[in-house]
Amino acid sequence: MSAVETKVKEAKPLLSKKDRALMVDPLSDNNPITIQVLGICSALAVTTQMKPTAVMAISVLAVLVFANLTVSLLRNAIPSRIRIIVQLTVISVLVILVDQILQAFVYDVSKQLSVFVGLIITNCIIMGRLEAFAMGNKPGPSVLDALGNAAGYGWIILAVAFARELFGSGKLFGFQVIPDAVYQMGYVNNGLMLIPAGALFVIAIIIWIQRSINQKFEEA
Repeated sequence: MSAVETKVKEAKPLLSKKDRALMVDPLSDNNPITIQVLGICSALAVTTQMKPTAVMAISVLAVLVFANLTVSLLRNAIPSRIRIIVQLTVISVLVILVDQILQAFVYDVSKQLSVFVGLIITNCIIMGRLEAFAMGNKPGPSVLDALGNAAGYGWIILAVAFARELFGSGKLFGFQVIPDAVYQMGYVNNGLMLIPAGALFVIAIIIWIQRSINQKFEEA
């Protein structure tokens, strides 16, 4: 066996099993929306169209990653009695920055998202990760935890938006995808998908599929 082959075999993976779990588990087994039932408000309110939903997902990703990183770096200097205030301050500053960036570069989407960007400050997912993880772990794992949970949140709201925009208006990202010929044959857009109840139905279907596939949830 050559020295190169030996080094390849001895090389450690880029991420440990624990680090990989931080990023993978929130996608399904510990999803913040479908399993932890957090962040439901934005999943109902901003998912009528794909474009604002994608912007919301990216915004939450940015806020959660930098908030987790900041709180983790400061964790040993934050007095326990004011930790929630510090966490809210960090989140508020990041949300204000994100809101200003959206207004500067994607003003139309910013108007569509309206107050829901500001409500990221009180998003249970972000506060939960800061309190449950970033306050007790190093910056590296905290960033991975943030990436995993933001991705778990993001794919769910994008899936909900996909179904709502497609079946509610026949479009995706504002472009018509259901041909006029289909409408001429009698197809009618489902108005239920344009109201919050439609989002609840889509989320319920996703939860049902998850529980059908994953045996862990059978007795839950």
